[in-house]
Amino acid sequence: MKALFAWLISLFTWPSIEPEPARQLAWGNKVSAAFREKVFIICAALGIDPDYLMACIAFETGGTFNPAERNRSGSGATGLIQFMPKTAVALGTTTSALAAMSALEQLDWVLKYFQPYAGRLKTLSDVYMAILWPKAIGKPENYVLWEKGTSPTTYRQNAGLDMDGDHDIEKQEAAAKVQAMLVKGRLPQNLWIEQP
Repeated sequence: MKALFAWLISLFTWPSIEPEPARQLAWGNKVSAAFREKVFIICAALGIDPDYLMACIAFETGGTFNPAERNRSGSGATGLIQFMPKTAVALGTTTSALAAMSALEQLDWVLKYFQPYAGRLKTLSDVYMAILWPKAIGKPENYVLWEKGTSPTTYRQNAGLDMDGDHDIEKQEAAAKVQAMLVKGRLPQNLWIEQP
């Protein structure tokens, strides 16, 4: 009888419905609605926190989100994630073609670039390592990417990332400036919050 009574009550009891939290996106106020939606779709497919991808793009483009942004050190890298010329060719395009695309179009190439790392990028530093030095994905934060003594050219090209000046660049040091971009991207003027 108790079971029947409980069943009857359950028929007239409404389940508690919690509203879904509003979506937010670091740097989302600096890009179009279409760009934001595509970032959410890409990140869902890859298993990446969308804020992490946006922080990386903000860092790589100097906060412009310009798909034609060229690397100022002369490496030939171009675009939202600073595609290197050889990387672009391996993906089936060129840096010139990437630079001619809209930011929205170039996101398709960002997805294509990140696909081999899908499901493996759980931290901001790992997302950035996919761009900078994929060998470091999944490594501890104190993993040394380059040392001045053993990799002098690569170290010199990235010396600005050696935050403590000890002549080696660790994963956490390389990602520190991207972390700063994440913090900046979450400031009220940059953070997009979906309106109900």
